[in-house]
Amino acid sequence: MISIDSGAGLANATIQQRLVPVRLFYDFLMEEGLRESNPVGRGRYTPGRRNGGRQRGLVPRLTKLPWIPGEQQWLRILEVARQEPVRNRVMLALAYDAALRREELCSLRTDDLDPAHRTLRIRAETTKNRLERVVPYSASTGVLLSGYLAHRASISRARGPLFLSESRRNHARPLSLWTWSKVVRKIAPASGVERFSTHTTRHLCLTDLARMGWEVHAIAAFAGHRHTDSTLQYIHLSGREPADKLARGMEHIHAWRIQALTSDGAAEEAAR
Repeated sequence: MISIDSGAGLANATIQQRLVPVRLFYDFLMEEGLRESNPVGRGRYTPGRRNGGRQRGLVPRLTKLPWIPGEQQWLRILEVARQEPVRNRVMLALAYDAALRREELCSLRTDDLDPAHRTLRIRAETTKNRLERVVPYSASTGVLLSGYLAHRASISRARGPLFLSESRRNHARPLSLWTWSKVVRKIAPASGVERFSTHTTRHLCLTDLARMGWEVHAIAAFAGHRHTDSTLQYIHLSGREPADKLARGMEHIHAWRIQALTSDGAAEEAAR
């Protein structure tokens, strides 16, 4: 399926969203007695059906893991980011350090900061799931943030939105979501990492936490996930569980080989 406007292929999630009104329309026709069935399946479980009792939807639902940059790609992104103004650098640092969504980042206010404890308060009205949370940031990000606050004072000393526009048209006005997106879209091609987006830093942070061995519930609380289903994708992306299983398996095999190499042949024969 392609978009009529651009000719580009539609993402699976977009196709699923566009099927919803079609499915509801056929539901309406069935309620009115104009149709006996709905051709747009829901993919629901039906006991007694073959193939595990799963009724397929019209279009298979694909579940893809988030994309994160490789080590060399990340270094190229950082190299370009170092040339950015202090505001953009501290925004990138906080976006990664605190795993912030775009709206959460751009909506930060000066009174959301607690420099003494190096924490941010993410207000419920700015979050996707309307869950307020408090998240920490690192000492190095704190140094960069202090430098930005000094710079911000030269633009406006008023308390309120943390990140301000420095353009002539919107000088000292709150930085918009679209302006921040433009900053990131500029960094992506300059670094040669076209897939880099405003959400990449969040995906990378949560994956790194999974790699460090954080428990699922701890990552979910840090990320502001209402359910751990969303968090599990970062566990999978980190490769932590397969790596742990492989390590345990290899440890057993290694121990067996060492025992076999060092054991007395006579004892081994007796054991047989």
